[in-house]
Amino acid sequence: MTRKLVFFVGGAGAGKTTLAKALAGKRGMAFFDMDTLLQPAAKAIMTAAGLDPYDRDSAEYKKLCRDLGYRITMDAALENVALGTDTVVIGPFTKELNDPQWIEQELARIGGSLQDVDVKAVIVYLPDQESYRGRISQRGLKLDEWKLEHWSEFSRSLERRELAWNLPENAVLQFDNSEPFGESTLARLEDFIDGGS
Repeated sequence: MTRKLVFFVGGAGAGKTTLAKALAGKRGMAFFDMDTLLQPAAKAIMTAAGLDPYDRDSAEYKKLCRDLGYRITMDAALENVALGTDTVVIGPFTKELNDPQWIEQELARIGGSLQDVDVKAVIVYLPDQESYRGRISQRGLKLDEWKLEHWSEFSRSLERRELAWNLPENAVLQFDNSEPFGESTLARLEDFIDGGS
């Protein structure tokens, strides 16, 4: 059976973590959230630099921590894929989505390719900036304070994403997550990763 590597990507507050956790829990998939994996290192690095340890959005954070976070996350995810474990990965992946070669280069690290790893991407979005701001405010996370305090700058990152990877059309799902989560949502995601869209 082909190994599955499923990405949940999109802007902060879109609900990608909620969707990914539900899918991974239902299917017994390995689960890797970049926010979780990077957090201890990011706090230490930002503190050592004399910066806000909870900042995850400024130019300083991106320079010091961003690429490290993606490397940690993908190394852990790829290790599981190499073991034959279906895997879910969560993160914005803003830069990576625009690089046509990125996913194939990542799979090559474990001797894999798009022929033997079933890569799917769920691009999670909300219909407008007010929806994002409402969700981000409601969750009340310390990590979101910078976003809300610098909304005009941060909100530029919320544009709906497109994917440049060389995947078939039925391997990419643009998912409007404005409706409440329910069993029908989970069923739609399962159908998508099993081959439908």
